[in-house]
Parts: sequence; C-alpha cells; structure tokens
Amino acid sequence: MSGRTQLMWDEAVTGYDFGPDHPMDPVRLALTRRLVDAFGLDREMDVVAAKAAGESTLRLVHREDYIEAVKAASVDPRAADMSYGLGTMDDPAFAGMHEVSALIAGQSVGAAEAVWRGDVSHAVNFAGGLHHAMPGGASGFCIYNDASLAIARLLELGAERVAYIDVDVHHGDGVQAAFWEDPRVLTISLHEHPRTLFPQTGWPEETGADGAEGSAVNVALPAGTGDAGWLRAFHSVVPELIADFRPQVLVTQHGADTHFEDPLAHLAVSLDAQRAVQVACHELAHEYAEGRWIALGGGGYAVVDVVPRSWTHLVAIAAGREIAPDAVIPEGWRQEVFARTRQLAPARMTDGRWPVAWKSWEDGYDPADRLDQAIVAARRAVFPLRGLLA
Repeated sequence: MSGRTQLMWDEAVTGYDFGPDHPMDPVRLALTRRLVDAFGLDREMDVVAAKAAGESTLRLVHREDYIEAVKAASVDPRAADMSYGLGTMDDPAFAGMHEVSALIAGQSVGAAEAVWRGDVSHAVNFAGGLHHAMPGGASGFCIYNDASLAIARLLELGAERVAYIDVDVHHGDGVQAAFWEDPRVLTISLHEHPRTLFPQTGWPEETGADGAEGSAVNVALPAGTGDAGWLRAFHSVVPELIADFRPQVLVTQHGADTHFEDPLAHLAVSLDAQRAVQVACHELAHEYAEGRWIALGGGGYAVVDVVPRSWTHLVAIAAGREIAPDAVIPEGWRQEVFARTRQLAPARMTDGRWPVAWKSWEDGYDPADRLDQAIVAARRAVFPLRGLLA
C-alpha cells in the first residue's frame, strides 16, 4: 500500500450553494482549500478530482425515485417536491443541485476506491460528510449521502468490516439508517443530545436491527460539553469498540460544528480538541485498519474562524505533516479572507487550549455527572451486545 495521501478536490464543489442567507456557505470550502495551499500541504499529497457519482453509484444508497426528484428540482427549482425534503428551508432547491451533489459524492466514492485499491493510505474530502441525507430524501443541508455511498462502495469492492466514526455535533442519522441492518458496518456517532438538537435521533438505545445488534453506537452528549468532556467521551467509547471490530477501513466524519463559536449548536469544544480527535482517528486507522483512512468534512457554520482551520489541520494530519497548534497563519490567506468576507481572520492555528487535558475512563467515573451518565448509557447499550464489559 502506498503511504501517500490523496486530497479530493474539484473547484466546482463550491457550487453546492443554497443561497446567500443559508448557513451552509460554500466560502468555507474555498477558504479551507486556500489555507491548505497557504501551508504548502498541496505539495505533500496528490490533489485529485474524481468524477461525479453516476446513477448506478447513487443507487447503492438512494432510491431511484428520489434521484429523479433531485434531478427534476435541479432543472427547475420551482418544481421541487417537498415530499422528498427538497425546496424546504433547510434544503432549498437550486439550479445544478443534482450535478454538484453528485460531484461531492463522487469525491468520497473516489477516495474509497483509491484507499481500497492501495493507491494511497489516506484520502480526505472535506467537502463531504453530508451525513443526514436519507435513501429517499434530503435532510439537514444534505442532498446525497456521500459518506454512506463511500461505505457502500467499499462493501461492493469486497470490504467485510468498515467502521464509521462521526464527531459532528449532529447525529449521523443518514449513515446509521443506511447500514442499520448490516453488521459489516459499525457506525459510531458522538453528538449533542437529541433532546436539544436536530435531528432528534441518536439515543443510546439505537443499537442496530435484529441481526446487526451492536452495530450502531450513539453517545448523546449534554449541551455545554466542552473539551475535557468531549475527549473523555470519545476515548471512553471509541477505541475499545474499534479494537474489538478490527475494521479493514476507517471512515471518519469531522463536522466542525462542535465548536463553541458555532451558531447552530450548543457544545463548547475548541479547535484544539477537534485537532486532538483528528489525531486519534489517524492513530486508530494505523493501529487497526492497516492505515486505511477516509476522512470527510461535515457541518460547521463559523465559516471563517473555525472551519478552514479545523479542516486544514485534518488535511495536514492525513498528509503526515502536522501543523503546530501555535503556528502563525500566513498573511496572504488572512488578506484573502478579508477580501472575500470583510471579516478579520484568526492569526494562529489554535484557540489557545493546546494541549487539552482530559480524564480517562480508567480513572473512574462520577455517577452524578451528566457527561459520565451519557458515557455509561452508551456503553451499557452496546458493549454487552458486542461481548464487551460495560
């Protein structure tokens, strides 16, 4: 297997644009790509544009009638069929929607193919991670579920065990739904509790269908969870499950909307903790999946201060050229940010919280602590189903 990393990128993915008042501003993708270049990371990896996912690929996850509805809305947005989740406030229809959504999906599918073939060890598609799209409908800013399509393609190519880790602030409901009945796929989602955040799913009791019990894992975190609690939850659940499952490929989704500046959620995680989880996912891929790692973006609506820095760290980690948290951001990028957005850009690649301290599960837990209650709920729901001690 090659030790190289592949960055999936086609400038046309910035056409995934729901309009000027929508939180999913494609400038976050453009600025991330420019920050990757500003740090010279593009010279450390292969930058590849995959072709758009064709209809046969899309049908690995999505129903044919839904694909036809997306295509129709793409031609005439006024004709969007809301019964498919199209033309809603979350997912407004726009011209060319099918084409650009299929292009983003194609980047994740291309990443999966390259990693499975052994062309590269790691592949990153930060435009992807659109984890809410369902087989028969759009949801939560997501038209086609590129994460599910990448996993489905891996299974089609012969993978027998694929693990999916989702650390977006929102539950990875679309990926869980796609593989609810498939024990070959382990889905793990850490997210804000469904009582307080869309999509109101991701309860610990959601553990997979009959025949796939224990293949879905949900850690529902209380609103206000910060760095120490978030890292404690991750390390108290994820590594033990990955060690037990022994995936052949690790697919991870790195929504940046857990950040304390994100306007759409209620966690209080810093950029530095996000970077720490990215490092942990990289290490898990090498320890248990022979280095096969597909890393995706996701949510994130602090489009200047947070998203570009978080995903540039992700690209750097995958490329084997980590950026120091206190690294100064190149002035040229900061000028471009101001020119594009009239916002002042951050000066360093840190929120000033590195290294982040957290307490391991082995050190004991507090049964009265809401975070520890969330961890216990997840472990008790799933670990016994997998033959592990809760």
